[in-house]
Amino acid sequence: MEFNLTTPALLFSAISLLLLAFTNRFLALAALVRELHSQYQQSKDNLIRLQIQSLRKRIAIIKYTQLLGAISFLLCTISMLILFFPHLVLSEIFFGLALVVLMGSLGLSIWEIYLSVETLNMRLSDMEHDAEP
Repeated sequence: MEFNLTTPALLFSAISLLLLAFTNRFLALAALVRELHSQYQQSKDNLIRLQIQSLRKRIAIIKYTQLLGAISFLLCTISMLILFFPHLVLSEIFFGLALVVLMGSLGLSIWEIYLSVETLNMRLSDMEHDAEP
């Protein structure tokens, strides 16, 4: 495989889109936290408190997914910069690190999605419980 300037550049659009998706998830969670906080202030419902705890965990995970995504972007940029100097092996190492860090970011994203589904199931089970005669 030939490693040149376009190889790390390929990740730029992918990482940018991932960071945008992570930011959108963060903003949606922030709005949900505000809404649930307002509901909790009115009713002091234990289910809402549990959801807020889950959201706190999910927000922390998204923070780290964004951090790892940004580090991956930085490592790709460094890899491209090093290519301007005759250090191909060093550039490949930085690109490899960028890929590993990006995989970590994606892994955290998968974990956050799992927690999101658990929270939704918690809400659905509560609704099913209320619907029983």
